[in-house]
Amino acid sequence: MASLSLTNACIDYPVFGAHATSLKRTVVAAVTGGMIGRETGVTTIHALQDINLTLRKGDRLGIMGHNGAGKTTLLRTLAGVYPPTKGRYRRQGSLSSLIDPMLGVEMEFSGYENIRLCGILKGLTPQEITTLTPEIAEFSGLGEYLDMPVRTYSTGMLMRLAFSIATTVRADILIMDEWLSVGDASFRQKSEQRIRDVVDAAGILVLASQSRHLIEKECNRLVELAHGRIVKDEPIGPAPDAAPAAAASPVAAASPVAAASPVAAASPVAATQPAPVQKLQPGVEPPSPPKIQPALEPQPAGRG
Repeated sequence: MASLSLTNACIDYPVFGAHATSLKRTVVAAVTGGMIGRETGVTTIHALQDINLTLRKGDRLGIMGHNGAGKTTLLRTLAGVYPPTKGRYRRQGSLSSLIDPMLGVEMEFSGYENIRLCGILKGLTPQEITTLTPEIAEFSGLGEYLDMPVRTYSTGMLMRLAFSIATTVRADILIMDEWLSVGDASFRQKSEQRIRDVVDAAGILVLASQSRHLIEKECNRLVELAHGRIVKDEPIGPAPDAAPAAAASPVAAASPVAAASPVAAASPVAATQPAPVQKLQPGVEPPSPPKIQPALEPQPAGRG
């Protein structure tokens, strides 16, 4: 069964030479013998701190946070690109990463050569690559251009190729940075259906986005990051339906306050309601209906 977990995971970036290097700084360092302007020390960036996550089959995790909060770093850590500086990372099941569809594309290679290269980077066997190549070529719609170096492609053609390669392989775990949709109108319709099929086939989805609407639509769990830490981890779902109007509420209809309201008593609607039917006791005859006197015809006036 597919699973993915991080336990007390931390990611630290050592940055060497973080200060700006300039000609002035170099000259001053040389003149003063390195006493001024010399670059010393290492700057460490704490990208992620004490991350604890456990994902199992059926989980749809959405990741949100401000720019620089650590969303992409967390995605790459979950994808196995960055090993944790501290803590533990565990994964069970195959994984497909759509963080960067252009990853592995070599500009001097032809389209077909890039298909084989990216297939190898994804861990496919030569037989699997040979089987999937016709499908990738047909979906991309590039035709004879696949025999040419991709440096001759337009941006749209290059994205077609990269998207076709990246979404061909189905995996147990899918990691995405925003929702992918590429190409012109005709190809975009194909790509949206393709990405939908890939997402539905995945047992675990991890999606980072700035769109709350997209997260609520595609995910059942939300994690919010701030400065490399998880500040919120909660289940989410579709928004509940609006509550029924108070006038239609059965509680309001049965309320004694509403029944005694002078407004309700004076309402023309209430006045037109039929009177309640009187129940008869056994052996008691119903009352006789009132007799109606016939109207008297006017008599002719007597002669004077």
